[in-house]
Amino acid sequence: MDFDLTEEQRLLKDSVDGLLADAYDFDARKKYMKERGGWSKALWGRLAEQGLLGLPFAEADGGFGAGSVETMIVMEALGKALVVEPYLATVVIAGGFLRHGGSAEQKAKYIPDIIDGSKTFAFAQLEKNSRYDLYDVVTAAKKKGEAYVIDGEKFVVLNGENADTLIVTARTKGGQRDKTGIGVFLVPADAKGITRKGYPTQDGLHAADITFTNVEVGADAAIGDPENALPLVERVADEARTAICAEAVGAMDESLKETVEYIKTRKQFGVAIGSFQSLQHRAADMFVALEQARSMSMFATMASDFDNAKERSSAVAAAKVQVGKSLKFVGQQSIQLHGGIGMTMEAKIGHYFKRLTMIENTLGDTDYHLRRVSEGGGLLG
Repeated sequence: MDFDLTEEQRLLKDSVDGLLADAYDFDARKKYMKERGGWSKALWGRLAEQGLLGLPFAEADGGFGAGSVETMIVMEALGKALVVEPYLATVVIAGGFLRHGGSAEQKAKYIPDIIDGSKTFAFAQLEKNSRYDLYDVVTAAKKKGEAYVIDGEKFVVLNGENADTLIVTARTKGGQRDKTGIGVFLVPADAKGITRKGYPTQDGLHAADITFTNVEVGADAAIGDPENALPLVERVADEARTAICAEAVGAMDESLKETVEYIKTRKQFGVAIGSFQSLQHRAADMFVALEQARSMSMFATMASDFDNAKERSSAVAAAKVQVGKSLKFVGQQSIQLHGGIGMTMEAKIGHYFKRLTMIENTLGDTDYHLRRVSEGGGLLG
């Protein structure tokens, strides 16, 4: 299997790396986090200017027709820089719903606003008792003539505080854990009957708990089949998992570099602690864990193009398991090798650890995906 990047992909990597090196050091990140909504609108505009917000969309829709490898390249760079802007929520997740399930009218209405950076989105899926099961949906969407009326609550909606449009899973028929009867709806975030309670998350991002009370949307708000949208939700969720695996690789890569640099300069007993063989072994083990995660991230990226949904799902689950194991090891070792300073808000390494921990719990933790791998026939030993 050829893992080499094409010339165009190398140029993309150089472009996004250059932009973030110029605009996203640790001090700039802290400044962006204090802006309204918790991220920089100016930086978001620069991402749009470089075409990064339009990468995955078809050329017919105004995008660049890029694939999963290009998304991997961008997400890895975002992970290295600890970017707080809503690329995952808007471009990967919302863009995925529009690309795979949106009507021609929906694409024409929403995609240009994503590409030019004028609108952001949020995926309202998690519920009070749903854990990681995408089909566990209580929020209801009842027919009212040609329209739908949505009632329910969604929790920890990434970018939910600041999004212009919400993509909401809601049940049109059946019971709480039925795998049919689930619809996906585009809902204006300022629609009558919506209440949002925003807050910062542990990793410096922002989320919101959202209540829907008699929120009415038209029939044209449904993405795909309003009674059988679970396959679409699962496909987009797997693409999002693949993307955050790449983000985790970027964050682990930078964590390792920061840690190695620290132990080269931190002195104990008059010598750099990096000269101690036991700490060199720890750094070597961190490198092995990183490369294992990188390989599985690449595997998931390749698998995202599989036609067989079960094979694609099993591959992504396997990647999420390995990445989850690796990020926990790399993150914890980074903190331990930094000592007490690693626990302070002033130390960059602690922020990598927080982001890695949140990634492990996003869209299914390691135990959840290990169970998926087992049920799918197993890709791990």
